[in-house]
Amino acid sequence: MVKVKWVTPVAVLACLGTLLACGDGAGKPTDAASGTGTPSATATPSGTTPAAPATSPATTAPPSEPTGKPSATAGAAAPVLSGKREVTIVRVQSTESGVSMDGGALVEVDDDSGRQLFVPTPTGAGTYLIKSYGKRDNHPASDDPACWQVLNPGDGGPLTVEGAVCDARKRTQQFTIASKGKGAYAISNSSAFLQFSPSRGLILEELGDAPLRSTFRLVDNGPARTPAGG
Repeated sequence: MVKVKWVTPVAVLACLGTLLACGDGAGKPTDAASGTGTPSATATPSGTTPAAPATSPATTAPPSEPTGKPSATAGAAAPVLSGKREVTIVRVQSTESGVSMDGGALVEVDDDSGRQLFVPTPTGAGTYLIKSYGKRDNHPASDDPACWQVLNPGDGGPLTVEGAVCDARKRTQQFTIASKGKGAYAISNSSAFLQFSPSRGLILEELGDAPLRSTFRLVDNGPARTPAGG
């Protein structure tokens, strides 16, 4: 037989009083007038997405620095190849002689004869006109440039370099000057390199499988002059 425990009316009233005094049981008071509790969060309208909280400026990550930033001198031509500097040209393998345009031909000399000041001037096609000048004496014979030009003797002899009126359109005046490191350069026209021959002096020859024997230093001698007449 099940025994039913009766609760007295007094106990029920006491419990109801406790509920009214304690609120909704979560520590939030109940509004006695409306019978509703204080909302715990602001309701979001149906069908909308809550806005993302703003990021504090203090926690915003700074933009990252680009990697692989090119050097200020990257790809830039050496000053001696800018067309704005006069240089002397000395063969690395020679200790006493310098290059000179003497008597209309490119030779090596051990004195101050001929035109020994040069201005390698970019043509815009990766090649250079190499202008040669005489001493600075304000005379057209020295200040008007003569450009290097390949001379083919046509008799089976080697190619050489002569002085000619400058003309950037002529392929025979378009020389390549390629760095070989440590301030040394190889000078060529098409596939023929400027080389020193003990029996023939400075000549241009195709190397084939032969090694490059002659390289040259370009020694800065100051700003290029303005040629006479312009």
